[in-house]
Amino acid sequence: MRIFILTLLTYLLVLTSVEAAEWKSFRGPNGDGSTEAANVPANWDASSNIAWKVKLEGSGWSTPVMQDGKLYLTVARPSVSDGGNGYSLVTECVNSKDGKTLWSTEIFKQGANAPGIHGKNSHASPTPLIHQDRIYVHFGHMGTACLSMDGQIQWKNDTVKYAPVHGNGGSPVIYKDNLIYSVDGAKQAFIVALDRNSGKEVWRFDRESNAPRKFSFTTPLLIETESGAQVISPGSDVVHSLDPNNGELIWKVVYDGYSVIPKPIYDGKYVYICTGYNTPWIYVVDPTGKGDVTDTHVVWRSNKSIPHTPSLILNDGHLYMVSDRGIATCVEAHTGTVVWQERIGGNYSASPVLAEGRIYFQSEAGLATVIRASTTFEKLGSNDIGERTLASYAVEDGAIYLRSDKHLYKIAK
Repeated sequence: MRIFILTLLTYLLVLTSVEAAEWKSFRGPNGDGSTEAANVPANWDASSNIAWKVKLEGSGWSTPVMQDGKLYLTVARPSVSDGGNGYSLVTECVNSKDGKTLWSTEIFKQGANAPGIHGKNSHASPTPLIHQDRIYVHFGHMGTACLSMDGQIQWKNDTVKYAPVHGNGGSPVIYKDNLIYSVDGAKQAFIVALDRNSGKEVWRFDRESNAPRKFSFTTPLLIETESGAQVISPGSDVVHSLDPNNGELIWKVVYDGYSVIPKPIYDGKYVYICTGYNTPWIYVVDPTGKGDVTDTHVVWRSNKSIPHTPSLILNDGHLYMVSDRGIATCVEAHTGTVVWQERIGGNYSASPVLAEGRIYFQSEAGLATVIRASTTFEKLGSNDIGERTLASYAVEDGAIYLRSDKHLYKIAK
């Protein structure tokens, strides 16, 4: 009996470790860019430590997600029926061992009159989400869908209509049976929940924002507090915390900002929020308040080399970030005191990753700078694939998956 119990415990520990390392959503297993994955490579270039490299048919800046040795990603392909001016919006499954495509499913057709996008965006930017053997894919104003793990469409919802600006970007999150995402378009700004089993709308929260530019692109953050769960969604000029069960307001903080992109982050005490353009600020908020807490629950704020686009990283009481123009910063998370600040060079859109005590910053030109997550700046590697990339990594034991504008790479020792 003792041997059986020890064997069972070992199995459960291994299973938990594998589950913790799988990258099932934007920003990974913890939703904050950190991972428990082991043996993650720290050095590579276009020809070394590349397990495989496959050409992508179509474009997209969504992060691949993975489960059980398979990668899932979204792609926008020029549509032949529209003379190459429209798009076929597709979900693909790729074998992580060799990069071969296992299946490809068209989700939506986007016509030749599709709204224009920013030069740094794509028609397939939101990251898929894996939950309980279902894949949820989101294409912003075009709609949302649920697929089985073999690519069969379970439901589609294209009824949440709005006019985007510069395209789409934010990814959904799941709380219980609610699939929640932010809508911040040209004229409309709201947060919506769909039933993950049917795709039907469950609740909708109107931001009631007076922002002159309403468009933003954030992924909501789910947190658990002593008083219950919260879903936190930054938008133009305001961040809202809602009850994810019903969409009722818990608290809000107002600021001056629009085109907000970074996903918020939480350390169990405070929430860290970036405010977007024109001058990005970071607001650190105590989430225990009610109503408008702008004057009561903002712990500290700063506008010194804050990112417009990349999300933030927390580790051991310190906050790490890289500005779009390549200034990396470490600050004390609860005080905002700057510990170090270094120029690492390049321009940045991808969100950083924390693995095995190392932070990975991926530049738009394809150069990855790896540093130690430490109160002393220490550069560990500089890795160049020589291709443009704005997509964030997916990471598992022994490997990094990197998407460029032309290829999908598996980086492994």
